[in-house]
Amino acid sequence: MTRPQSGDYPPFYARYVHLAPEEDVVGAMLMQAPLTRAAILNFVDRPDHRYAPDKWSVRQIVGHMADTERVFGFRALWFARADLSPLPGFEQDDWMAASDFDAQPLEDLLAGFEAARTSNLHMLRQLAPDAWVRRGRASGHDFTVRAYAHLLLGHERAHLQILAERYT
Repeated sequence: MTRPQSGDYPPFYARYVHLAPEEDVVGAMLMQAPLTRAAILNFVDRPDHRYAPDKWSVRQIVGHMADTERVFGFRALWFARADLSPLPGFEQDDWMAASDFDAQPLEDLLAGFEAARTSNLHMLRQLAPDAWVRRGRASGHDFTVRAYAHLLLGHERAHLQILAERYT
């Protein structure tokens, strides 16, 4: 599978795509799994840590990662199945306000992310080659399935980068 091109996703998402430069995005996701687990478990003794009062806690970041994994994976599946119905956006801050991540054990939030990722990996591995370039509309923008696959990995890496740079 080839990497997504600039027309496969809106410019806002370029950062995530650039954080997932691999052509074999599924293989990269598999290799990323133990790194993500280790990075998140570094915070097991301080899951409520925030680098500033108005920023998300570690638990909230992991919960957000799981939510995004589910949403982006669903969108990839929707478009892979050639459904042209547009999908709505999701406002991460509104979703966070409606969540209860800070009441959940960090290990459970991580397990939720890992379960969503495992499900998405199964789905991505089963796609026919032509499904990867199918397009759909979400949040008022056009995306391809291959873009969402890279967005899944890039989003994960972006939050791990934030944890490493601002939370340690």
